[in-house]
Amino acid sequence: MKKSRIAFVCSDCGSEYAKWQGQCHDCGVWNTLKQLNLGSAKASHRRDGFTGVIEEARTLDQVDVSSTLRIPTLSAEINRVLGGGLVPGSAILISGSPGAGKSTLLIQVLCELAQNYSALYVTGEESLSQIALRATRLKLPLDKVKVMSQTAVEDISHTWDKLKPTILVIDSIQVMQSDSVESAPGSVTQVRESAATLIQKAKQTNTVLFLVGHVTKDGSLAGPRVLEHMIDTFLMLEGESDNRYRTLRSVKNRFGAVNELGIFAMTATGLKDVANPSAIFLNRGSQATPGSVVMVVWEGTRPLLVEAQALVDQSTFANPRRVAVGFEQNRLAMLLAILHRHGGLQVADQDVFINAVGGIRVDETSSDLAVVLAVISSFRNKVLPQNLVCFGEIGLSGEIRPVPNGQERLREAAKHGFEVAIVPKANVSKQSIPNFQIRGVTCLADAINLIDELA
Repeated sequence: MKKSRIAFVCSDCGSEYAKWQGQCHDCGVWNTLKQLNLGSAKASHRRDGFTGVIEEARTLDQVDVSSTLRIPTLSAEINRVLGGGLVPGSAILISGSPGAGKSTLLIQVLCELAQNYSALYVTGEESLSQIALRATRLKLPLDKVKVMSQTAVEDISHTWDKLKPTILVIDSIQVMQSDSVESAPGSVTQVRESAATLIQKAKQTNTVLFLVGHVTKDGSLAGPRVLEHMIDTFLMLEGESDNRYRTLRSVKNRFGAVNELGIFAMTATGLKDVANPSAIFLNRGSQATPGSVVMVVWEGTRPLLVEAQALVDQSTFANPRRVAVGFEQNRLAMLLAILHRHGGLQVADQDVFINAVGGIRVDETSSDLAVVLAVISSFRNKVLPQNLVCFGEIGLSGEIRPVPNGQERLREAAKHGFEVAIVPKANVSKQSIPNFQIRGVTCLADAINLIDELA
């Protein structure tokens, strides 16, 4: 009888060790190693290359890419995020919080593409009647797309060979299981092995593979981190269930721009494209209020105008609160320290609240200047002009650093009717824009003096 192989696998990164230890050397996390039975050595198998075929080495000019044509979807926002459409033989992982609309988005795409391409939807968490009810509620065509309820990878592969779909959806990868691994569904080894088998077959058959992934409590992808390295594209569907809008962000994309953003509106008939995303983030009231300023952020390949709001109020606690919604918490604390050191504004005894309107997540450093100006406006209770827009990165010494794509940002602001812009001096447009005044600043003190002049 063959002796079973035992391994200790990190539940965070998927690293394997021959014996147990307290800390994973790869990710540095403690107490994440779990004992797994990998079966006998005879049961282990070797793959002939990740794509299933071992080929001779060749030069890049000998590789034929003419046959790799993208499959466009009916959604312009999805095409934008993917870099132009679906690439045959690619593996796309889509994740998001429960209720964000992952299954809704995929069933929409599949039913629409099934009119011209063979499509298969594999569910391991819902019954077929639930899938049919959702598609009926969304008023989607039901006559072409094929569905099946299955969790065994071997059975899915058998149906795959029989139907030969062009597009395949697996919902979700955490419930899939392979007979080659002796572990429970959802474990690190099981998820990794199931995903590797499905991705390998997708590349062999030139099939577009969608994998749905769950998230943990902190919003990160559940399962081994190696899963993010195996797939070609990683998409995050963000948005709360009580919010009408959803954002689809490309975290990783081998065939397009990274950090590209697609905006959708959740309606009774599913997710619909938002033609002008800046409009939903600029839904400002008719009456100007302190602590409000518009910034231009760059998401992927396009600029977006987002309103930043700040509220500075006297704190009743020994430790004043610093709350950032849509911004990074640590960066807010850094900007407040810069504001005190180089701007002469003391908010150590004040509660500071920062919000990005519309539920969007702003990770770009070009929002620094807007956040600081909003805090100053709220603290002084002075209203900034509603025709004002700004962007720029602030350094630790108080300097205003330039940001990429400054000209495109300014043109986007002028297109939406803004008349004054406060930007880094290096981003001042060399070509004048009609009815648009551009004021360049080099340090934080210049920006403060400028808003005193404009207010």
